[in-house]
Amino acid sequence: MPAFDYPLEELKTYQGQNPRPGDFDAYWDKALAEMHAVDAAPERTAADFSSPVVDCYDYRFTGVGGARVYAKLLIPKSIPNGGCPASVNFHGYTGSSGQWTGLLALASSGFVVAAMDCRGQAGLSEEAATATLSTHNGHIIRGLRDGPEKLNFRSIFLDTAQLAGLVMDMPEVDASRVAVQGGSQGGALTLACAALEPRIAKAAPCFPFLSDYYRVWQMDLAERAYEEIRTFFRQIDPTHQREHEIFETLGYIDVQYLAPRIKAQTHMGITLMDQVCPPSTQFAAYNKITAPKDATIYYDHGHEALPDWDDRVFKFLSEWL
Repeated sequence: MPAFDYPLEELKTYQGQNPRPGDFDAYWDKALAEMHAVDAAPERTAADFSSPVVDCYDYRFTGVGGARVYAKLLIPKSIPNGGCPASVNFHGYTGSSGQWTGLLALASSGFVVAAMDCRGQAGLSEEAATATLSTHNGHIIRGLRDGPEKLNFRSIFLDTAQLAGLVMDMPEVDASRVAVQGGSQGGALTLACAALEPRIAKAAPCFPFLSDYYRVWQMDLAERAYEEIRTFFRQIDPTHQREHEIFETLGYIDVQYLAPRIKAQTHMGITLMDQVCPPSTQFAAYNKITAPKDATIYYDHGHEALPDWDDRVFKFLSEWL
């Protein structure tokens, strides 16, 4: 088998290299307390899209820092006794929640579906209370010079957990049957959400981003999705005097260290030829999940559309139907 990373048997036990902050758990406990103190003020308005079997809404809530966060919300017109299962979906880096039609398969099958736009990326969520303009990328390093509490992905991770909790509180939803899913950045957010909202019952991440940053650096793959890390060093610390400090700060938003909190049954897609999110970084997160889990390994695929993956996720979730 062609390979550019560790052999598969080593990957199956790999535990990551990025430094883990000593106060990691306290950091996220404090962040969650801040999130729970926010008045989310959720709001549904009819969307400019309709379906004969699903009601479609533009959904907004207030996240940490006062930003209004947007999600597409699809609710089946027929609600069974006990409520519907739900899926909370997350998109890839710099993107958005996509088109309504891409969400209809699950929704028309009986799922409530919420698809979140990440702050400041291509969708409709605000980056901060006073800014709505997309900044495309740079979200990994945003706040890196200002201390761990200012990291942009801290807010985005909290948005995922807050949205999942709001979905669980919806009268149309059976809170015991809520799943999360996504690929790349969406895979990272799937892991973060399942970690920070332990009531999540199922998680389906695929080739997760935002894991084991130092391994990416070590492999000289800080390009494309991770290029901003190289840019940060070039502009801010060109002699790498603060290298350990910088990677340790990034450790607060490293999903491999959130993974042990996950209680959801997890099915993960892993790609062994992935030079955007290298397989070792994917396994660093997967190997730390202690909840029931399994993985589909794509031996010859990289960071790309994967054969049958969407069907596998649908089958995994539709066991609830």
